[in-house]
Amino acid sequence: MLFVGDDWAEEHHDIEVQDEAGTVLAKKRLPEGLSGMVAFHELLGSYVPASWADLDPAEAAAEVVIGIETDRGPWVAGLVAAGYQVFAINPTSASRYRQRHSMSGAKADATDAHLLAEIVRVDRAHHRPVAGDSPDAQAVKVVARMHQSLIWDRTRHLLRLRSALREYFPAAIRVFDDLDAPEALELLAAAPAPDAAAKLTKTRIAAALKRAHRRNIDERAMAILQVLRSPELRLPGPVQQAYAAGIASQVAVLGVLNQQIDQLSVVVGDHFGRHRDAEIYTSLPGLGVVLAARVLGEFGDDTDRYVDAKGRKAYAGTAPITRASGKKKVVLARYARNDRLADALQQWAFGSMRGSAGAKAYYKALRARKIGHQAALRQLGNRWVGILHGCLKTGQTYDEHLAWGHIHAAAS
Repeated sequence: MLFVGDDWAEEHHDIEVQDEAGTVLAKKRLPEGLSGMVAFHELLGSYVPASWADLDPAEAAAEVVIGIETDRGPWVAGLVAAGYQVFAINPTSASRYRQRHSMSGAKADATDAHLLAEIVRVDRAHHRPVAGDSPDAQAVKVVARMHQSLIWDRTRHLLRLRSALREYFPAAIRVFDDLDAPEALELLAAAPAPDAAAKLTKTRIAAALKRAHRRNIDERAMAILQVLRSPELRLPGPVQQAYAAGIASQVAVLGVLNQQIDQLSVVVGDHFGRHRDAEIYTSLPGLGVVLAARVLGEFGDDTDRYVDAKGRKAYAGTAPITRASGKKKVVLARYARNDRLADALQQWAFGSMRGSAGAKAYYKALRARKIGHQAALRQLGNRWVGILHGCLKTGQTYDEHLAWGHIHAAAS
């Protein structure tokens, strides 16, 4: 076998090739892109052992093991398409491995390539190969992650908006329960300062509520007007104007984010609907199209990636970890995990209780044992991951009785 360390940068790749004994056969810097990939194949071809003569191209390619600190991009896709075994090494793992062999903290591209080659030669059993997901699954992952990132961006901007309003315009927080609601953004854009807001008319406020399709418009408009015109402690005019300029910018950004999130959710649904497993995912209680797309995108659809449900749970981070030493044994939540998947699974677990009596009973049983809300959701999410794995392995949609029959039997 040949073992390759690939330390990638924006414009180049530092490559080191080793044989099974750890002998360094070659070191070379290659350019990013098609020319670099061609040169990479040629470099490996120069060191093909004579014992590979009887192997077909696919078998020979599988004898090449590559370590690289990313699992994304055209370069990695090209390596996987060529049939090489590609391992995406977590940068944290690489850093800790570096500390095992050097205390100086020195770091260079060439030495990192050597480090990655050593990792896949000696320790690859402890690392996960890049999944061979279908193009449909990869597309779902890309759009679902972009959609989720926009939602997280919106949350950050909302927190900034709320913080600023608390400092100079607290009445706005009392008036609008949801600061990114259409009527809130419209009225804050029109009157971002207390003095300006106090001059809004009932007609203007009612028009904003009507455009947002709210009910009891007259009552709500009057309630908003009363709060905005009530006596308040206020900052000096110039300070209000300064805050208002920043608020106007935040409101504009939130308006664009809301629009783009809505548009991208349609794209997410389109890509997810084309995937072969879409029906299985959406048959599970608590999984709407967007949330199901996030779960599918993070798990992927490589049928060889998860040997069993235990492996899928370990990747999801829902399975607890045990730390034992002597007579001491502690079971803890797993925090080294895929944060995007963990967020989706928590939402799934919470939402599933509205559509599955078994899930709700399981959660209540956990809470009755004095298990906290978050821990109970993690355990429920862990069960759902196992159920999902079974559905995907058998190709069957969700069945409440098969999934939770033991819970229903115990309750009856």
